[in-house]
Amino acid sequence: MDWRDTGILLTARRHGETSAILDVFTAAHGRHAGILRGGTSRKIAPSLQPGAQLDLSWRARLEDHLGTYAVEPQRSRAAVAMADPLSLSGLNAVVALLAFCLPERESHPALYARTEQLLDLLGQTDLWPLAYLRWEMALLDEMGFGLDLSACAATGGNDHLIYVSPRTGRAVSASGAGDWADRLLPLPPVMLGEGLGPDHEVLTALGTTGHFLSRHLAASLGDKPLPAARGTFVDRFSRRAAG
Repeated sequence: MDWRDTGILLTARRHGETSAILDVFTAAHGRHAGILRGGTSRKIAPSLQPGAQLDLSWRARLEDHLGTYAVEPQRSRAAVAMADPLSLSGLNAVVALLAFCLPERESHPALYARTEQLLDLLGQTDLWPLAYLRWEMALLDEMGFGLDLSACAATGGNDHLIYVSPRTGRAVSASGAGDWADRLLPLPPVMLGEGLGPDHEVLTALGTTGHFLSRHLAASLGDKPLPAARGTFVDRFSRRAAG
């Protein structure tokens, strides 16, 4: 069994004295692990940073075996990320969420393409938080917990949509909320694709997507807590938004 693909490195952990186990989000084969012989060597180890773009060849005797990787680094994103604390925490949040929720060996080509596009924006700090928000919404959709923001769940109209139902993920209008308004989540215009949105609006939106990540997606995976890296990114971004 063998294939060749491109992928984004999620994690690399030592295996034995000289090898490493790579967990990679690939374009055609989804999240896929394999052993890289000599992965701890001075030649290749510096290239195995989270978010790195890799050209991969995987081989195993049987399909369900862990298998081995041959790797050619395509580009590193570490230098760009490490030059800016917000970018670094954002990169860590992306790879941690993917490692947390993606099932092994299940293809998600649309999410892969969006992830690659997002990571290529690292360093563009004015655009990145909004791009990250859109990516989180896409992640929820891909995992089966997408938000339906097309019309009000109560009235069917699409005017003055300012809330989201925390249970169903459907939009709710000001008139449709009624006495339930204080139990609903905010739906800032930026979640509806209305403009770039100021930082405080993106931060509010991340609070809403965070509810569905933790209370719906994480709950479906056995109530495991969300990766701390996601909270670290939101906290760092909140400090920027407050400034």
